[in-house]
Amino acid sequence: MTDPTKSELRKTLRAARKAHVEALPDAIRGLLFHRPPAPLLARIPAEAVIGVYHAGPFEAPAAAYARFFRDAGHTIALPHFTSPDAPMSFRHHTDPYAQDDLEVGPFGILQPAADAEPLVPDVLFVPLVGFTPALERLGQGGGHYDRWLAEHPPALAVGLAWDAQACDTLPTEPHDKPLDAVVTPTRIYGSL
Repeated sequence: MTDPTKSELRKTLRAARKAHVEALPDAIRGLLFHRPPAPLLARIPAEAVIGVYHAGPFEAPAAAYARFFRDAGHTIALPHFTSPDAPMSFRHHTDPYAQDDLEVGPFGILQPAADAEPLVPDVLFVPLVGFTPALERLGQGGGHYDRWLAEHPPALAVGLAWDAQACDTLPTEPHDKPLDAVVTPTRIYGSL
């Protein structure tokens, strides 16, 4: 039997993630990822620009982190794309409460407007499809985060994930960038 390809793993892990999230009561789901854990906060400088993402329906939510860090005085950045084949950049997200500074981007995901200030996050929270305890990450497949991380190594790159997304192993390639930590509702992977 051959090992599954990244594409096959994405399909399996997305289905597991969806089933996991759908099984969570709304009241519980609303409490999760509400505030970054203390060991993580201890690693984030007061002046750090925080990069987050606008989560899809079954991804680990990052909106409460954006609000938390904004309230703590940090500048917040979200991914921005000018077209589907353009490199990912980050732009200033000024209103993580009303989100009225966002518009729909080329992937159908909310992003800052084209005239928003370009930023380079010092700390980046990264979405993922799967991860290992060794902090390997399986992303959506476009390579946007791997390329960005290679070109702009942040002080800290942290994945947000549901526990159901943990894998013993993942197929990796030289361009796949490991994370510094992964935060799930039940634990922190990595040495913070």
